[in-house]
Amino acid sequence: MAIPVTETQITCTPPAFMWKLWFYTNYDCNLRCSYCVAKSGPNVPRRALGLVNVKRLVDEAVELGFSDIFFTGGEPFILKDIYDMLAYSSARIKTTVLTNAMLLHNKRLDKLCEIANENLIVQVSLDGGRPEDHDAYRGKGSWAKTVESIKLLQERGFRVHLSTTETPANSAHLDKVCEFHRSLGIPDEDHFVRPLAKRGYAKEGIELDMTNLLPEVTVNLNGVFWHPLSTDPDMQVGKKIFPLAAAVERIQGQLEAMAEGGAPLMTFT
Repeated sequence: MAIPVTETQITCTPPAFMWKLWFYTNYDCNLRCSYCVAKSGPNVPRRALGLVNVKRLVDEAVELGFSDIFFTGGEPFILKDIYDMLAYSSARIKTTVLTNAMLLHNKRLDKLCEIANENLIVQVSLDGGRPEDHDAYRGKGSWAKTVESIKLLQERGFRVHLSTTETPANSAHLDKVCEFHRSLGIPDEDHFVRPLAKRGYAKEGIELDMTNLLPEVTVNLNGVFWHPLSTDPDMQVGKKIFPLAAAVERIQGQLEAMAEGGAPLMTFT
């Protein structure tokens, strides 16, 4: 079965070495998913984080003891320098890049293969084991292109993770996507299911904010945020990217204050 969302009550600050760091590399995308929390799309300004910033952030994350780095967008593989970013990061720390995978063929796939290593994981968004479950929110024909790219990635030796957003279109058929990923040889522990969140373009879903989300430090060009779910102003913890340690310290202080008040937090696993 897919890994579910779980709830936990925090009583102390999580150790720094367990923390995850997320980069919003850009906001432009080849798709315009109707539930996109980042409000990404083909005509959205890029707001690129940039290679220089990424390298410095990776170095600081390693020094601070972060366990993982995640690259998201937008669609990261629109960027020409995404390969340099991923190569630099994965040479130093476990690195995952989130993608709809639809651009990963021909030259882009070849470039990705050139930097492949055991630290680099590709996580593909797949919302169903059937086209109708996936395409309802992502656009007609997107399921077939995504599945084709998943198979190409596997043929090239990549470990592919799958991420599924539970929606009204697929909630009754999540068993189908589980059956499908197993048919591709993707184990259950590499499949993640998340609830639909009422953020960004989404007009439905659960309400999530800093009071009910366990932090996963997130950076974009405009600062540091509590969680990759959203880079809206109410989730911002700092307007300066550097030093990363300053934002971590503020988050730790907020967690300690929440722990004293016994606020429940959710964690996506």
